[in-house]
Amino acid sequence: MRSPKRLPLAHAPTPLTPLMSPAKARAGAAFLGALAGADVWVKRDDMTGGPEAGNKIRKLEYLLAEAVERGADTIVTCGGLQSNHARATALVSVQLGMKPVLLLRTTSPELDVRRAPLSGNVLIDRMLGAEIQLITPAQYRERATLMSDVAARLEAEGRRPYVIPEGGSNGLGSFGYVRAMEEVRRQLDLGLGGGRRFDLVVHACGSGGTAAGVALGASRYEVADEVVPFAVCDDRAYFEAVIQRIVAEARAMDAGLVAPAKLRVEDRAKGPAYAVASDAQKALLVEAARETALLFDPVYTGKAFFGLVEAGRRGELDGKRVLFLHTGGLPGLLAQGDDLAAALG
Repeated sequence: MRSPKRLPLAHAPTPLTPLMSPAKARAGAAFLGALAGADVWVKRDDMTGGPEAGNKIRKLEYLLAEAVERGADTIVTCGGLQSNHARATALVSVQLGMKPVLLLRTTSPELDVRRAPLSGNVLIDRMLGAEIQLITPAQYRERATLMSDVAARLEAEGRRPYVIPEGGSNGLGSFGYVRAMEEVRRQLDLGLGGGRRFDLVVHACGSGGTAAGVALGASRYEVADEVVPFAVCDDRAYFEAVIQRIVAEARAMDAGLVAPAKLRVEDRAKGPAYAVASDAQKALLVEAARETALLFDPVYTGKAFFGLVEAGRRGELDGKRVLFLHTGGLPGLLAQGDDLAAALG
């Protein structure tokens, strides 16, 4: 059994860089004390492309390869209003000559997309001409059924739809991060990233597919002993079940996948709610930008980085080599300027 087919969409390999330059480390960034006992490196998957950049494009390499093979002309997917996944899917779909159809969750009582703020990912979705259907949180809980209904409508209209789940998170999509860990292994073999395997791979977790792929790839390519996804919504039990299911799906597709690395879902850095950051998380976003020039978003990467710093403060990272997976999210950050105003000083 072979690994699934893929389309080469991501700009890879992405850089593997130290969190802090030697000069900055000597200067002593305020949060550095929490991480002083660890050797922290960053995998810059915020650089996997242009406007489509982020972790989603790695999953789309496999998902859209299957869509092309099936002769699809329309891609149906879902996410929050400012979904990075929906934006990346819409961009790559248009590049491949397919029509994107997006079901986007909103808490606003106004379900007319023409009244949604033209910022961040929504602006890009609209510029691409994506067909957007706004749905309520209650409807979103039935997203699989809703997308199936949309696909049935499109088929009745003579279209050939292909449905991609939330976040591109299924067994097939997870191969994107199995391959990413193979990429890290090659970089380590070249002496990059300190040249030695990591103790931990840390990243934000919103739908589980990245975590499943990282855990499978970290084990197969001996990149790290443990994977720590920081949940940005739901809780540990929910993601443990989701990731386990995705891992099983992937291993059923490729007999060469060994058992995943140890997985420890962290749910202490979620903040007040999905897409809502605490004041402390917002302050760290700004501090990290000013000290490292790394731009984390308040929905995903910012919460994971906050969780990493808090783990350092608790002494959990002392003596450990840590790989922080930067999964992107810049357009979402640009949509939350008002929320970050107080943290800017």
